[in-house]
Amino acid sequence: MTAATDGERPPQTRHVQEELSGMPVRLYPATPTRLLTWLDCPRRYRFAYLDRPMPPKGPPWAHNSVGAAVHSALADWWTLPFAQRTPRAGVAAVRRRWLTDGFRDETQSAAARERAVTWVGEYLGRVDPGAEPVGVERTVSTPTRTLVLSGRVDRIDARGDVLAIVDYKTGRHEPDEADARSSLALAVYAVAARRTLRRPCSRVELHHLPSGTVAAADHSPEGLERKVAEAESIGADAARADAGYARGEMSRSELDAAFPPLTSPACSWCDWRRHCPEGQAAAPEIEPWAGLNPR
Repeated sequence: MTAATDGERPPQTRHVQEELSGMPVRLYPATPTRLLTWLDCPRRYRFAYLDRPMPPKGPPWAHNSVGAAVHSALADWWTLPFAQRTPRAGVAAVRRRWLTDGFRDETQSAAARERAVTWVGEYLGRVDPGAEPVGVERTVSTPTRTLVLSGRVDRIDARGDVLAIVDYKTGRHEPDEADARSSLALAVYAVAARRTLRRPCSRVELHHLPSGTVAAADHSPEGLERKVAEAESIGADAARADAGYARGEMSRSELDAAFPPLTSPACSWCDWRRHCPEGQAAAPEIEPWAGLNPR
């Protein structure tokens, strides 16, 4: 989700400490969301994680409200006693958890809510209520050579002797096996779940509620190692930028050089578009409900 999302709270600016010869290097704490934000746009990364006070965001997005309500409803469903885990209970949870932020009006919000109700009701009709997850909204963590990776997983299932990472999706895009296999976040969750729960974990799944499809991939040990190396590479760049920022006040030109904007059509969806002239020039402004899934 991006929503999505993995539960990270932006940390306060770190104080730079001198490294003593022979002392171990402090591991850099990061979530997949933090790493991917740096990779997507260093300027957006600075706004989100370093600038304090944080620059004001734009208006909330309606599709984020949908995703948050659906994720909360599915988490609530697993807390119910077994006999109460019915599709109808999931539908009631969606209605109870519904958010109205970002919609054009009450009519649009109600229509989106009814679509979400249908998604969740049909999805839970295919879920075994007795297949108790190992974790729901579970935070997992693991150290690597240079990072401490952590994140919050929508659901962790037991599939025989191994664990499977389950991530719910509610957006327009229907994911496929390539999306599941290429996801840095899912791979990090698998590695972190393996360490946190002390059980093998190599399977990752994207459950797309609007289409009722499941996109799954089984990682090899080598594939997970490559994903960890990818995270370490991104983290090394972000850590250097963090350290430079923490050393003191930078001029505007120095900030732009250290945290350049990476513009694309995705700038239309940036929460900080109003603070970025380059992003405004690269992509048009869109309405907060533009990302709603019409299905």
